[in-house]
Amino acid sequence: MSLLKTKKGNSIIVATAIHNGHSMRPELLPYCQLSEMERLREEDPFTREWVKICDNQIHVLPSRFEVDINRPREKAVYIKPEDAWGLNVWSDALPSSIIEKSLQRYDEIYSKLAIYFDSLLDMHKRIIVYDLHSYNHRREGYDKYAPVEENPELNIGTGNINKSVWGTVIDTLMECMANYNFEGRHLSVGENIKFKGGHFGKWLQSRYADFICPIAIEFKKFFMNEWTGEANENHLVHIREMLISTLQPVTQASTKSYSLS
Repeated sequence: MSLLKTKKGNSIIVATAIHNGHSMRPELLPYCQLSEMERLREEDPFTREWVKICDNQIHVLPSRFEVDINRPREKAVYIKPEDAWGLNVWSDALPSSIIEKSLQRYDEIYSKLAIYFDSLLDMHKRIIVYDLHSYNHRREGYDKYAPVEENPELNIGTGNINKSVWGTVIDTLMECMANYNFEGRHLSVGENIKFKGGHFGKWLQSRYADFICPIAIEFKKFFMNEWTGEANENHLVHIREMLISTLQPVTQASTKSYSLS
């Protein structure tokens, strides 16, 4: 089974959907006691459509319930409920052979990602990554919403970024998003309020230092019903258009980052 779908073009921006995968190896399914909908609720549906905003695209195909590349290797396979938002993922303990196979896939994915980004940096001085995610805000129940002030519609995670180099890019991105006319209003945009960025961004920063700017872009699931999986199609389109509107200003802002570093 293929682990990654990628495209490569001429842009300095890469859009990724690392948690929109839903597939699991057949040998895992007899152990998994979550329904399709329970798994989907913790995945990031629709983000793979948003990566089409630019010509550099990465989509990770395995479900995070098989292996989660946004976590360190030793935590990439969910074992206990506390690893997976309190969910009892497995009906029985996973055999060590199955866990090892999942970790082999983790290693293979990162090996492929290294080849991909190495080749892009042969073409460009610097790379900006839009690490696209979505997050739940109704975990406690269908009609129970998390506090708005602690759950912005758009969270920009910059925990893996050297802002002395990339500050202009981050400021430009957040300004574009905060000022975007989203169906007659403006989305609430916060920085590091809900998430600061995961292991994928940390790996990019560790491997490439300040030559790559890994921005974790997390949309609250206001664009869909996280309990049914149903999406507001207009919201999906307008989120995509908002992301597209940032590409040119962010690319231009990156030239200032180059000159300051």
